[in-house]
Amino acid sequence: MPGVTSEASRNTDYETATSFLGEWGRFQQRVFILLCLSFIPNGLTALSMVFLADTPGHRCILPVHLDLSAAWWNSSIPLEEDSSRGGALVPSKCSRYKLEHVLNYSERGLLPGVDVNLSNVPKEGCLDGWAFDQSVYTSTIVSEWNLVCGESWKKPLTSSMYFGGVLAGSFVSGQLSDRFGRKIVMFATIALQAVTTLIQIFCSSWIMFVILYFLLGLEQISNYLVAFVLGAEILGPQVRTLFSTAGVCLFFAVGYMLLPLLAFFMRDWRLLQVSFMVAGCICLPLFWFIPESPRWLLSQGRIEEAEAIIRKAAKINKIEPPAVIFRTLKNGGKTQEKRAHNICDLLRSPNIRWLSVTLWLVWLV
Repeated sequence: MPGVTSEASRNTDYETATSFLGEWGRFQQRVFILLCLSFIPNGLTALSMVFLADTPGHRCILPVHLDLSAAWWNSSIPLEEDSSRGGALVPSKCSRYKLEHVLNYSERGLLPGVDVNLSNVPKEGCLDGWAFDQSVYTSTIVSEWNLVCGESWKKPLTSSMYFGGVLAGSFVSGQLSDRFGRKIVMFATIALQAVTTLIQIFCSSWIMFVILYFLLGLEQISNYLVAFVLGAEILGPQVRTLFSTAGVCLFFAVGYMLLPLLAFFMRDWRLLQVSFMVAGCICLPLFWFIPESPRWLLSQGRIEEAEAIIRKAAKINKIEPPAVIFRTLKNGGKTQEKRAHNICDLLRSPNIRWLSVTLWLVWLV
């Protein structure tokens, strides 16, 4: 297998050429910590639907102008068994007694349950909307756009759209980072996450929110995967293993743990989104401290830039680098020529074409 042998040889050449840096100098420590910090916002957004789209207790609204007796005000909502409360009777969440009948009974002075058998009174949906309990949440997207009863299917679809974006991003991110660089794509997706979240805060409809949520899933997984690859390519073999297991997972888990804490103090879904946006913005200045992948630069024929990064790393680690670092790679004669790429290059990728066809078919279905 000549291709595999060539790739393995190239990796060995790189490891040998950069072995003088050591495994765990100040440069590697800085890259390790800063890349791990970039995973925290991903942990925040991955399960944010748990709080953004939680369903508060709710019941039908009655128009305030109705002239009803106190007895009929209190009995206008039918009682239903709630299995989550051991079969206890609770006001219905999706229906009420027909107002024309309730008004008629109230005007005639009839009492509910005494003069009128409530089981015989016709019911109707919540035509005037719902009143939501605010003891836990001030607002969620469910209470914002009434995603209950007949519209409850929109809640799981919102979550599915997010993970649809994650699926799409899993294909797109690798193609983008191969063409435009790990660092550029990583920080571009972090910036796009912040912008997308900012726009979501001002969403005026569920449709707008769910489209942006799809994009957020795409950006989130792209950021995650590219940062993972960047760390694996910069760090040495032993530290690479630690980074890709404990480092990534633990800092992602930090985001998980911060999510309920933030949701506890921010009971409005828009305010919670603000905290996600701020977390992303905090990561943007890391652009000036995290280098591009020298391996990627070498694959693009940009040997001088790769050497500059390694020399800077040696300076940070207080190590004297050799006069020529990538001698064997230069003399191998197989270095790719430097070429400018544009977004149209993505269309030449079989994976992207396959993804486009798949998304088009899903849209038709």
